[in-house]
Amino acid sequence: QVQLVESGGGLVQAGGSLRLSCAASGRTFSSYAMGWFRQAPGKEREFVAFIVWDSVVTYYADSVKGRFTISRDNTKNTVYLQMNTLKPEDTAVYYCAASLAGNGLINRSRYDYWGQGTQVTVSS
Repeated sequence: QVQLVESGGGLVQAGGSLRLSCAASGRTFSSYAMGWFRQAPGKEREFVAFIVWDSVVTYYADSVKGRFTISRDNTKNTVYLQMNTLKPEDTAVYYCAASLAGNGLINRSRYDYWGQGTQVTVSS
């Protein structure tokens, strides 16, 4: 069993920054690849970023590349999403997810566990 809890969302002006955290319960956190997805009202959940188990490889959606940074601290069982230069189109519920897969990590179907989501709202 793995439980994921996101935090750090909120309301921010365009151009501002937020850091999301995802705390994982589980004794083999370091074995999982971790991803962030987001879902705006009326739209499908879309890929944002992933990071592999050893943090060597990260990958970002084009829409956030250069602005967002995913990282993890396996000693704390936590994955982060640093979001800079936020835009109104970044407004969404953000979800973290854990996967034992070694490929296909841009796809929702490859993830085994999901958090409850945290709201990010960017004004203007």
